[in-house]
Amino acid sequence: MDPTPSPKDKHDLEVDESVVDSSLFEGELFDENDADKTYLAKSKLVAGAIQEMGFGRYQIGLFFVAGFGWLSDNLWPVATGLILARLNEVDGVHAPPGKAPYLTLAQNLGLLIGALFWSLSSDIIGRRWAFNLTFLITGIWSTVAGASPNFAALGVFNAFWSFGVGGNLPVDSAIFLEALPKSHQWLLTVMSGWWAIGQVIANLVSWGLIANYSCSTDVCHKADNKGWRYFLFAMGGFTLLMFIARFAFRVFESPRYYLGRGDDARAIETLEKIAKINKTVCPITIKDLHDIDLKYGESDDQKKNKLLQETLHKYDFSHIKACFGSRKLAISSGLVIFTWGIIGLAFPLYNAFLPYYLETRGNANQPLSVHETYRNSLIVSVLGIPGALVAGLLVELRIGRKGTLFLSLILTGIFLFGSTTAKTSNSNLAWNCMFSFVSNIMYGVLYAYTPEVFFSRIRGTAVGLAASFNRVLGVFAPIIAIYANLQTSAPIFVSGALFIFAGFLTIFFPLEPRGKASY
Repeated sequence: MDPTPSPKDKHDLEVDESVVDSSLFEGELFDENDADKTYLAKSKLVAGAIQEMGFGRYQIGLFFVAGFGWLSDNLWPVATGLILARLNEVDGVHAPPGKAPYLTLAQNLGLLIGALFWSLSSDIIGRRWAFNLTFLITGIWSTVAGASPNFAALGVFNAFWSFGVGGNLPVDSAIFLEALPKSHQWLLTVMSGWWAIGQVIANLVSWGLIANYSCSTDVCHKADNKGWRYFLFAMGGFTLLMFIARFAFRVFESPRYYLGRGDDARAIETLEKIAKINKTVCPITIKDLHDIDLKYGESDDQKKNKLLQETLHKYDFSHIKACFGSRKLAISSGLVIFTWGIIGLAFPLYNAFLPYYLETRGNANQPLSVHETYRNSLIVSVLGIPGALVAGLLVELRIGRKGTLFLSLILTGIFLFGSTTAKTSNSNLAWNCMFSFVSNIMYGVLYAYTPEVFFSRIRGTAVGLAASFNRVLGVFAPIIAIYANLQTSAPIFVSGALFIFAGFLTIFFPLEPRGKASY
């Protein structure tokens, strides 16, 4: 097949007066007030090229290996909650009285630092390094944690593995979105199915290991309580297998990352590699990008100077400032980041202590058995998978991303309120299943909407800021648990109210990305 684009293809994508004037950005998410025209024009051209090349083998493979990031992002926070109730060894790992939530605190601190570090680095040194290293760090330290000699050591190792987990979503969402054709951006919402699968895997393995290899008496010895250690070994090994799988499938650096650095040649080279895997041709050439430079008066010397500036100023705060570079971006960034923070406080109040809630709310106030507790946690997690599929359908309807996010947040809060009325373990389980379903719709939309409403040059940083604020407020959840009475419904009421408040915040989001390419 002749790799040279046909005259028709070239006509569709060529750069002329009608493409590069101010009308270029009409009806789009971003305009010249948000980023420079040269970058936006090139990014739009690249988006058109990816759309024309279509959804192929590369994107299918990326759906799986990037999906591991969503899986890990939920698996490990859930894992902490699953082992928490089993840390009661008289001669090994045991939480001092009232100090069990400190394990969740260590986790959230690691997630916070990881989200900040990996997101900023992904916009500076590229996505690929973070894409692979996060899994290596998580796999190693979680496996080591299985051999923890005491509670303090387990907390330190938890913070270390969470440092890796914290970088998954800011990086993986950027890499996946920037390789998707506009027609398939809805798949970013469906990726939350992996998030639900992570919870299912954690609960399934814990049911088999923790439930069968834990102490059956109040006086617990290390030799009789190896289930949680086996669980960490298994999950750590599984994470390392996913790390290996990411190497087996070669992930290319994002062409839009190269555009942001002014490296047009590498952007085209990456597009050509993707086209080769998809058995098609790249419809644009380096000349098309150079034509945009000429149209906007950017010379080769200016491009070289831009690359030099990128090198000399890698670690300044320009990426953060750009997230608030225009009035529209400032409002959007502020509301999105604040919403992430509210959810970051609400979700851990419920989810981090879910096994404890289920175990202490049995029939006639009789605690559930260990088997029943982990069985119920598994049932709740399975209901999240169809939620992700429903989210992918809703975001492409007229209701769009914002409407779906609003409804799912409101329903999440309502179902949490409903769970406080449960009088039996089965009714409590039913309410939690409904919560799991709608909350996975909510997370699917939130995790897709956020990278879509930021252009590529600042995408990793912006998502990282949102994730970091999410983790900052998440740190307060275990602190609240330390001083609150978990045997009351108060934490659930607070969590439900926060979800509903976040839902009303989405009404004021200025951007709706449905039907629009994200640059």
